[in-house]
Amino acid sequence: MSTVSTLAESTVAQAVLSVRDLRISDQANGREIVHGVSFDLAPGRTVGIVGESGSGKTLTCRAALGILPVHFEVTGGAIELDGRDITGLAPAEWTAQRGSTISAVFQDPASYLNPSLRVGAQVAEVIRVKKRAGRRAARRQTIELLRAVHLRDPELVYGQYAYELSGGMLQRVLIAAAIAAGPRVLIADEATTALDVTVQAEILDLLADLRDRTGLALVLVSHDLAVVAQLCDEVLVLRQGEVVEQGPTREVLHHPRHEYTRLLIAEHEQYGLDRFLAPEEDV
Repeated sequence: MSTVSTLAESTVAQAVLSVRDLRISDQANGREIVHGVSFDLAPGRTVGIVGESGSGKTLTCRAALGILPVHFEVTGGAIELDGRDITGLAPAEWTAQRGSTISAVFQDPASYLNPSLRVGAQVAEVIRVKKRAGRRAARRQTIELLRAVHLRDPELVYGQYAYELSGGMLQRVLIAAAIAAGPRVLIADEATTALDVTVQAEILDLLADLRDRTGLALVLVSHDLAVVAQLCDEVLVLRQGEVVEQGPTREVLHHPRHEYTRLLIAEHEQYGLDRFLAPEEDV
């Protein structure tokens, strides 16, 4: 058996999330929207998914979370979480998986937080429901989480409302809620898009820190190649629901094979992508 095949089999065996030839269709018109997406994600690793709006990035992630929009269905392939195909789970089983094994952070944190409840109480509720913790233990664990996501004065933040916090602080609170029950996979779907550059960098550093400290497996969805270059081990380039290029991030960004990938790189170079593309060392 070759070294390459042995390495590939080892990677698959260690994968916490495996997407196999995933196909998603719009049942309202019978049209297939996502055409055969595949990737493996091991603990402590990050896969990036890039592409223009409507390319199928978010649909792929929503399928892995069991929250596809109405009329959309998985019509082919499989999604395996810890070796178990989860595409056919019942609603109650999906509810048990989300937050506990796989979780997500989205673009607009304010829309995922109840404005009438203190943010700490909302994170604590996740712990109480998912980990069956008592009120006092949930509060203590929530404050520890708020500290872990680098919020200053977590006791103060615990008692504040969403409108009292900045966008970056809200995103940190949402990350705290997403990891509260100890999921093995976190999907960050355009999680830094609405933030300014400085805060975006801080959130990316936080995600990298969580990944490195806890072995969290990350799926990073972004239209920003600089973000992908900074954080991802592997990248998938999607166009019109199809993977047009896939491989190690440095290889794809240094030696793009597909015209669309080259176009994306050319468009992003003016926004500082080159800062993350250090010249390759001579072998």
